[in-house]
Amino acid sequence: QVQLVESGGGLVQAGGSLRLTCAGTGLPLKYYAIGWFRQVPGKEREAISCIGDDGAKTIYTDSVKGRVTVSRNNSMSTVYLQMSSLKPEDTAVYYCAADRAPKEFECSNLQDHAFGFWGQGTQVTVSS
Repeated sequence: QVQLVESGGGLVQAGGSLRLTCAGTGLPLKYYAIGWFRQVPGKEREAISCIGDDGAKTIYTDSVKGRVTVSRNNSMSTVYLQMSSLKPEDTAVYYCAADRAPKEFECSNLQDHAFGFWGQGTQVTVSS
């Protein structure tokens, strides 16, 4: 199985940028589509992006579309989430997770239960 660790979170002013990293160990990350999620205390976890195992397929939800770019480097077993034009409402804990679906259905279901091997999360705080 794969273990995932997120990093790159921090405090940034509104309008700023951050790049989050999801690093995989154990099985190579190239075998998994990876989803990015975020959660605010007291609210449900929200899917924001997904990238197919070879990077050919990318998905963005409406809340981040146009402000976020997901990419991956399978040789380094790493997935990135570049975020720009950040808003205070982007403040959350950000998680990456591996899609359990077979390749033909990768990134088709962005619900929590479709993903596994969750990382511990990285806090992003956007100040106004």
